[in-house]
Amino acid sequence: MTEVLKETNFTTLGNKKAGKVRDIYEQPERLILITTDRHSSFDRIIAHIPHKGQVLNQTSAWWFEQTKDIVPNHVLAVPDPNVTVGKRCTLVPVEAVMRGYLTGVTDTSIWTRYSKGVREFGGITLPDGMKKNQKLPEPIFDPTTKEETHDRTLTPAEMIAEGFITAERFEELKRTALALFKRGQELAATRGLILVDTKYEFGTDEKGKLVLIDEIHTPDSSRYWKLGSYEERVAKGEEPEYFDKEFLRLWFKEHSDPYKDATLPEAPAELVAELSRRYIQMYELITGKTFVPGEEPILPRMERNLKSYSI
Repeated sequence: MTEVLKETNFTTLGNKKAGKVRDIYEQPERLILITTDRHSSFDRIIAHIPHKGQVLNQTSAWWFEQTKDIVPNHVLAVPDPNVTVGKRCTLVPVEAVMRGYLTGVTDTSIWTRYSKGVREFGGITLPDGMKKNQKLPEPIFDPTTKEETHDRTLTPAEMIAEGFITAERFEELKRTALALFKRGQELAATRGLILVDTKYEFGTDEKGKLVLIDEIHTPDSSRYWKLGSYEERVAKGEEPEYFDKEFLRLWFKEHSDPYKDATLPEAPAELVAELSRRYIQMYELITGKTFVPGEEPILPRMERNLKSYSI
């Protein structure tokens, strides 16, 4: 039986903040970011997916390495399959959302807004008559605010007027996000993948320099489609082949009221195993590396690997 990493409670690594998926330990100069196997949906944890945390952490580590010539990143070390030690930065409160295709189903998605008549996105005006899942004439920088309560889609002018970001920093953010996305799309294409859309988070270091933080081009922060079948499927009006993580979410919607029920049913073991398999497949496709599961038991391994980071 494969072990899952549900949570960590290290007492020697600093003050712990638990996010949806990550446990973050704060130290004066750095953060210890531990990616667990928690799977979040409906604003709650719905399951624990074996190897998911390792996949996300190692996929990010690979991409940080591939893009460090474009912008410095926060990575100081990756001492364990589930852990990144990152430089402490001051958060830039704007999420850099990049879109390469006219797609999505949520209210904030570009396809939803386009189908309601919006044509202006990130300073680019789209023509009428575009179809769902069509490639955009050029990638669009479509940022949102990063706030405690709810991220908002504001125009660049509104973000600057409300003091989220200066005009100069906004331009730098946009330029950097476009370059990262271009690199991501080029590398993904060599793996038979389309990087459809993604989001980046940035911070600034003690000198005020822009630093890429959080995660990059993971299966959780990005949408990927299969390149080989894309043209034919879209021409037929079919959805592109994608790496579906929705099936577990849909199961919960069919078997409970996930927004209201105090406790949720246990996720079926075969669905959890299938989702784990898909995460591993994504890691291998993206990085071109064979996935090697970290040694178990997980917590004692982590404790050994993080000994030198105690404070």
